[in-house]
Order: sequence, then structure tokens, then C-alpha cells
Amino acid sequence: MINKCEMQLLEWIKAAFEKAFGSEHDWSWLQVQPASDKQFGDFQCSDAMQAARTLRMAPRAIAEAAVAALPLPETLTKVEVAGPGFINLTVNKEWLSSQVESLAATDNFGIPNVGKGSTVVIDYSSPNVAKPMHIGHIRSTVIGAAIDRIYRALGYKVIADNHMGDWGTQFGIMIKGYRTCLTEEERENLTVDLLERAYVASYNKTKDEEGWIDECRAELVKLQQGDPENRAVWKRFIEISLDEFNRVYKRLDVSFDLYRGESYYHDMLAETIQLLEEKGLAEESEGALVVKLEDEGMPVCIVRKSDGGFNYATTDIATVRSRIADFKPDKIVYVTDERQQLHFKQFFTVCNKLGCETKLEHVWFGLMRLPEGTFSTREGNVIKLEVLLDEAERRALEIIKSAGRDLSEEEQKKLAAQIGISAIKYADLSHDPQTLITFTWEKALALDGNSGPYLQYAYARMCSLLDKYADRVENTAPLNNKLLLDTPVERELVLKLLQFPGTVLRASEAYKPSILADYLFTLAQLYSRFYQSSPVLKADDDVRDSRIKLCAMAAKAMNEGMTLLGLSTPRRI
Repeated sequence: MINKCEMQLLEWIKAAFEKAFGSEHDWSWLQVQPASDKQFGDFQCSDAMQAARTLRMAPRAIAEAAVAALPLPETLTKVEVAGPGFINLTVNKEWLSSQVESLAATDNFGIPNVGKGSTVVIDYSSPNVAKPMHIGHIRSTVIGAAIDRIYRALGYKVIADNHMGDWGTQFGIMIKGYRTCLTEEERENLTVDLLERAYVASYNKTKDEEGWIDECRAELVKLQQGDPENRAVWKRFIEISLDEFNRVYKRLDVSFDLYRGESYYHDMLAETIQLLEEKGLAEESEGALVVKLEDEGMPVCIVRKSDGGFNYATTDIATVRSRIADFKPDKIVYVTDERQQLHFKQFFTVCNKLGCETKLEHVWFGLMRLPEGTFSTREGNVIKLEVLLDEAERRALEIIKSAGRDLSEEEQKKLAAQIGISAIKYADLSHDPQTLITFTWEKALALDGNSGPYLQYAYARMCSLLDKYADRVENTAPLNNKLLLDTPVERELVLKLLQFPGTVLRASEAYKPSILADYLFTLAQLYSRFYQSSPVLKADDDVRDSRIKLCAMAAKAMNEGMTLLGLSTPRRI
């Protein structure tokens, strides 16, 4: 999305091309973008090069003819043609001021309400019951939560659904391990850590002890058939797991509208199979029931295994049907790792064959790995998410204490949580989701450079300057001041602020919070350059008031953007 400023300039450019070369040509594809180098003005159009193919003229001649076709609008002070045909546009500062002031006057710095009337289901985090959350869960949780916040800010009705792994063959192994690998005292004082230990021990016995796997399968069959004892144990696993999950989510400031695990859809699976058969989509193959997808260039999608059991595809198809019936969403978004790409392509295709008109999106992300390779709960080489968060807060607290700030112990701990947790989140969100991340403590907890703490410090510095201004100047609100824009860096800062609403929209369309993270980092750097080169409180009153207004605008945009990413915004660091 281009902002209002760019839209007005684009309208003039399109009118100029039409005047110069006629309306029989389609000029809807023309674009105006912020100039790559400020010496070329504020905005730029480079499309004369592409128009040369149609008009069979030199690009520079096309650009010159276009800018000569119409008088300059009031918004522009200068238009120049440069190089092979770049059209460089410089806007007048009064108009520029009015554009950014209109954004700053809104509650959310101009984020467009494009989602009004639309519903989106976002499926993310999705840990497995009876296993502690580890660092492999951070990506889906943090990326999904950021997309969740961004879509809500854009006016969508969002339903955040935590589709937990609470059903399947692993629970036979788990129940057997619970009964035989834990003491009576451990069973009475059950925790997720103890459940994980029981699972690992039981899983290892499936490899070492003959007959163990058969006993695990027997426990699973009893669970699936509704055996009261196994059902009670299973429900206890879920309750204990939810308590621990929610403790982690609270620290991460993440919440969900629904907690519907795989078991929620269990009673719909047979009905889903029947529907596939009635539609002529499913057929038997080597004892299994499959949907053939050769025409779509994919292997068959198994919807019922040869032993009669259902699999993830069946559950996910049933889940889509349930969500459409309950919420009538315009879109369902899944945030999972890259290994599941084929699975999602397959069951999305099956859903479409069933007549699903809801848009289904798979937002996949690269894996997080340890330097020595992947981690696995079965192998026991995981870093638990709570351990990561604890370490982040501990390191942040050390830095706060070493700074010698006049803060109480309670204030120090609160600030350490805000800095440490935000550092973890931003270490993920600042990367394109599809990149692979190798986890190291140093990268995850970096407190300088392109990091969460860097953004927090930039915002706190803005707030500090605003507080000092408030102490000196009575009965005034900075956003009501007159904006002068007398220096190049001030214009550059305003032009960057104008890009905020469009950046949020682009992040939503690409499902990449990293787009917003990149913007905030650049904005913080630009503000730092403005702050270093432009005295504020010591300047003459008119200049001081103008610059503090710029500071207030930047602080508002930073606060809004950081909040969308789930980062804390302390006013003091």
C-alpha cells in the first residue's frame, strides 16, 4: 500500500503520462516510490524505462515529455528528469507537514482499517500436550502473535486458535510411561517435566524391550475407546500442560481466543471420511484410503491409514470444516515450520476439492537449530523455553545493575523482564521468517545493534526528551506545535514516518513481521541521526517546538510499531 502522499503524486504522474501520450494506453501500472537517495528529491518514478517498450521512444524523452505535459501541482516545488529517465519529485514542506500531522492525529498513526467486516482465524504456537515448550516453539508463537496483532490493528476480527497436539499415538507411550516409569509420589505431584521424563523413558523402552510397543498401543486403544481411567489420566495431562503453557504465554504477553486441540475434532473424522467418499474424492490404495493429487503434481494424500486409523490430514480437513461452520472466516492462516509445506499443500487442495471457498494460507518459517544440529524431545537435547526466558531476564538484570540506575529491586526486575523478553522476540522477528536460525545465546540475547533493546533505548530517549520539554514548557502539547522542517534530516524523518501505515499493511500481506521490524530499526537510526545533529531544548523557541513535535511523532510511531511486534515500550531504561 502506498500512503496518501504517494497516492496524490501518483495521480499527477498518471495524468501527466496520459496528457503526453494519450488515454488509449493503460497507465495504471505506474508507480511512485520514496527516492533511493535524498539528493534526487523526496519521491521518484522510474517507469519511463518500462514505457519505452510500448512507446518506442528513449526513456529520457518520455520522462521529459510527461513532466512538461502538465503544470506542477501545489504539492510539488520541483520536478527533475535525471539519468536515463528518472522523474525526481520534491514536495513542499507545508504540504508534507499536513500529511504527517494527519497521521499523528490518529490513535494508531494512520494504520488503515482495511479489515473491517472480515474475519481471520490464525492458528499458531500449537505445542504438544505433556511436553514442555522449548526454543523450537518460539518461532511459531512469536511470529504468529505478531501477525495476530497486526491483523487486529488493521481492523480484522481475529480468532487466535492454539491447535494443541493432544491426541495421537504418542499418548499410548505416555500413559504406559506414566504408570510404569514414575513413582507414586511423582504421579501425585505431576508436572510437565515429569511427563516428559516418563515419555522419553517409555519411548526408549519401545526400542529396547520386546513387547513394550504393543503394550503402549493397547493403552492407546483403551484411550480411543473411552476407557474411564485412561481418559481421566489424559485429561490430567492436558490440565497440567495448559497451566504450564499459560505461564509461558503470560511472560511472552501472548493470548489466544481458543484452545482447540486435535481431540476437539475427533468425532468429526469419520464424517469427514464419509464426505470424501460421497464426493468421489477418496479411494482405497493398498488398504489405505487416499485422495489422488497427481494432477496437482503431488503424491496421494492419505486420509485413513491401512490399520483404519486417521492421520493429521484427516484432522486438519475436519478442522477447516469446523472453523468455517463456526466462524465463517474469510481467511485461515497457519503458522508452522517449513517441514510441513507438502502437508499443507495437500490438505488445502483436498479442502478446495470439497468446495471450500475460504482462503487458506500456510505461513512457514525456517527451523531453529543448535550449532551442533537439530534438537529433539526424544533425544533430550532441547533448551526449554522457560530456561531461555529466565536467562534473558538474568542477563538483562546484570546490565541494569551495572548501569547504576536509581531503581528499586522491584523496578529492576520489571525492567529486566521487559528488556530480556523483548530481546528474545526481536531476535526472531527481525529475521525474514523463512530464514533458518541457528540458536546461540549471544545472538538471542544481544542487547545492542539491530536488537529489541536498541529499539527500546531509542524510544526511551524520545520519551526522556518529551518529559524534559514538559518540565520547561507549560500548558502545551507537542503535537499541537507548528512543524517547520528546515533541515534535510527533518524532512527525511517525516518522509519515513509517512511510510508507517503502508509498512504495517505490507507486513500483513506478506505475513512477515520482519518488514515492520526493519522499518522500526531504520526509523530508530534516523531519529538518532536527527537527535545528534539537531539541538532541541537549546534551540530557539520556534525551532525547539517544531523539533519536539517531530520527536513526539516518532515516539508515537515507534510505540505503535513495537507494540504490534509484542515488544515492551518502557519510558525509562
